[in-house]
Amino acid sequence: MLKNSFRVNDLLMTITVWLSAALVVGAFLWLLSDLTLHGIAKLNWSFLVSAPENAGRDGGIGPILVSTLLILGVALLATIPLGLGTAVYLSEYTSGAMARYIRMSLNVLAGVPSIVFGLFGNAFFCIWLGLGFSILSGGLTLACMMLPIFIRSTEAGLSAVATEWRHGAAALGLTQAAALWHVLLPAAAPAITAGLMLSIGRALAETAALIFTSGYVDRMPDSLSDSGRALSVHIYDLSMNVTGGDQSAYGSALVLIILLVVINNIATSLANRFLSQRITTS
Repeated sequence: MLKNSFRVNDLLMTITVWLSAALVVGAFLWLLSDLTLHGIAKLNWSFLVSAPENAGRDGGIGPILVSTLLILGVALLATIPLGLGTAVYLSEYTSGAMARYIRMSLNVLAGVPSIVFGLFGNAFFCIWLGLGFSILSGGLTLACMMLPIFIRSTEAGLSAVATEWRHGAAALGLTQAAALWHVLLPAAAPAITAGLMLSIGRALAETAALIFTSGYVDRMPDSLSDSGRALSVHIYDLSMNVTGGDQSAYGSALVLIILLVVINNIATSLANRFLSQRITTS
């Protein structure tokens, strides 16, 4: 009787897991099919490289795509070294009250609405630092949003590495820095990649924060100090403020999804290559 009960519970759990996975995949496929159905007609080379015309109804998204990549590049350049350093500090070099306060602060920051980050970025980067509405201001504001997620994910990955690995590295005479580079970071590479992907996903989809920091201008930026419109802001503007801009909005949204998939694959490939190289050289 007890054995049959275990079998029923196991079957129910299996069905629940598969149903949950199917719902997630189904929601994504529904979203992707809707975007593809309405936006595929706009997806061509001219749309990717030409400038928007007639308030975005015609033309393409060339300057907007460049601005988006520049904003994301600034955000990643600020997030990755600072995030890795903070995660290593929390995991390997500190404990007690200080670590608890930092983790609590990161947890709070991870849940702060994006509009608050936008107002902060406008007050601090645009006004106080004098950067104005610029790609630099938008990228640094996105970095502030990405850091809590990236730090906590990276720290969790480092903390999950077995203590025996650290002891083994010490027994082999490796310094703490060498053990971190050759043992701990490669072992935590999947968690680091996951945290980076979550951070990039939030950054690429951000609208409110960028309206207040990187600006609304849809021309080609000449430098990081120029204002630039991100894809998410462009999609919002076409959907809410431009009559007849729905098809261009769908096309821009489809490009945004493709861009996210490409960046995910590149990051995963680089993480796997880093892991294989570290294992080979260790």
